[in-house]
Amino acid sequence: MTDPIQEQLIAARKQQILDAAALVFAEKGFHSTTIRDIAKRAGIADGTIYNYFDSKPALLMGIFERMRASILQDAVLPDPASLDVPTFVRMFLYHPLMALKQDNFGLFRIVLSEMLVNDNLRQRYQSQVLQPMLAGVEPYFLAYAAQQGINDLEARLIVRAIAGMILGLTLEYTLHDDLLTDHWEHLPDVLTTFILHGLTPRTA
Repeated sequence: MTDPIQEQLIAARKQQILDAAALVFAEKGFHSTTIRDIAKRAGIADGTIYNYFDSKPALLMGIFERMRASILQDAVLPDPASLDVPTFVRMFLYHPLMALKQDNFGLFRIVLSEMLVNDNLRQRYQSQVLQPMLAGVEPYFLAYAAQQGINDLEARLIVRAIAGMILGLTLEYTLHDDLLTDHWEHLPDVLTTFILHGLTPRTA
């Protein structure tokens, strides 16, 4: 039988390690950071980390998994049939954008750059973060798209296009675009209007 108190202690220790890793990665960069640096920030022995995470890439994936869980936990996903089009699209955009705003953009830049050259990290991100996130959203989007006469292939491609838009904007934010920094909270509304209406003239 699993000891619930022991499970809570393990979960708390993992969060302590991930918090420390996020801070040190953001400060020093992924390659310059050592397990010893993270252990020192967490206030634990070096070897203790390996009881919970087998490598630095595993720590990065743990941080992204926590962010993914936060996005899905905070997102309210009602029956798409109960929503009008703007509300549905805005809901799809709002939660990941706001979750990314709450997280560390510097860390996002580090992980993204590492994924471009590290096959293992890229595969882990694909299987542990991206695919579960898409799987959580797609059924709702497919159900709504079917009502609009959009076929499954088009709907799935649209989901990925919107996800790519979010990814690109987050990267642009990390490059210190002052307009995004000042107006990030406006993006869900602006993007919803753009996705639904493009650059066509607005009616009064």
